[in-house]
Amino acid sequence: MKLAKIKKSSQETPSELRTWIEIDKKFLENNYKIFRSIIPKNCCLMSVVKSNAYGHGLIDFSKEISKLGVDWLGVDSVVEALALRREGIKKPILILGYTRPAMMKRAIENDISITISSFESFSALQKVVTTTSMPAKIHIKVDTGMHRQGFLSGDQKTLTLKIKNQKARIIIEGLYTHFASAKNPSFPKYTNTQIEQFQDWIEAFRKSGLNPMTHAAATSGTLIFPQSHFDMVRVGIGLYGLWPSPEVEEYCGEKKFLKPVLTWKTIVSEIKKVKAGSKIGYDSTETLEEDTTIAICPIGYWHGFPRALSSIGRVLVGGKRCRVIGRVSMDMISVDVSKAGSVKIGDEVVVMGRQGREEITADYLAGLADTTNYELVTRINPLIKKFYI
Repeated sequence: MKLAKIKKSSQETPSELRTWIEIDKKFLENNYKIFRSIIPKNCCLMSVVKSNAYGHGLIDFSKEISKLGVDWLGVDSVVEALALRREGIKKPILILGYTRPAMMKRAIENDISITISSFESFSALQKVVTTTSMPAKIHIKVDTGMHRQGFLSGDQKTLTLKIKNQKARIIIEGLYTHFASAKNPSFPKYTNTQIEQFQDWIEAFRKSGLNPMTHAAATSGTLIFPQSHFDMVRVGIGLYGLWPSPEVEEYCGEKKFLKPVLTWKTIVSEIKKVKAGSKIGYDSTETLEEDTTIAICPIGYWHGFPRALSSIGRVLVGGKRCRVIGRVSMDMISVDVSKAGSVKIGDEVVVMGRQGREEITADYLAGLADTTNYELVTRINPLIKKFYI
């Protein structure tokens, strides 16, 4: 028996898929221009594309944002950085997370900058560079109050001395920190204290004859603390059109200038009319109070639709908000479409995004699931096909 030739996934269209994601390039350009307008002209803009570009697709998003003119790309790991290099992306890339010594050489030889945030990593790097044909480019991460990655203030004298005296081929390309609580403009004291501590680090480096590029602000810092722009800002969630917090959104007032670039869609795969008193889903967690028209949609928690949205989640069908009923399964959800008008198999269903006059936002779903928009979008299954339109 001769089998049909399998079509490459890159050639698939929405009409062939059960679920897919659309990324609006015009909205992405809007968000990019907004952040460019906020920072000084001599300030670089890094697009943080770690974690599969916050669920938006590492490769395609990086290519699109690079076309727009972003200066740097920020990733979590060597694996992500190498994936970008294999796709021909030549923009400067900084690994923001930890790099194991065994992977440092691959980063160096692919012109990828490494974060160094401990003496152990610095010592390991000194050994690695003796085996490479290229010098290592590193950004020193300092801990000014986040207490996650980074050298502490007590390390300052020892670190600057080690850097100054090191004879290995290491380029101190950057010096940076990360804010712990910049998402609430009503309480700026802690962030201002972090900025002051970071300025102490900058001064100490300059006294040692070092003048690396400096950066501290992520999306919130960029929007709220202009004094933290320094030589570069690292914008993640904002470029995707999402707000870091409700407080930041409120601070920006009626402008509401960020536009979510992602729309997640699925379809109606089955329809049935079920009598009042019927029990729905695994463990019969919900009993219908009235006769109900149910649409089955072929997505579930494997796709990134949280199980926590069981019986409370909403999707858009025919431009109407329709409630998820019963348990969210691994690959399916049941939706009450009784008030959605005429619904038929194959109709588009919006999981996240706009349909007609209604919109289901990442913030709305995150609130129902007791999580954040960050977690919600980054946990969208990376195998779901994305279309940049």
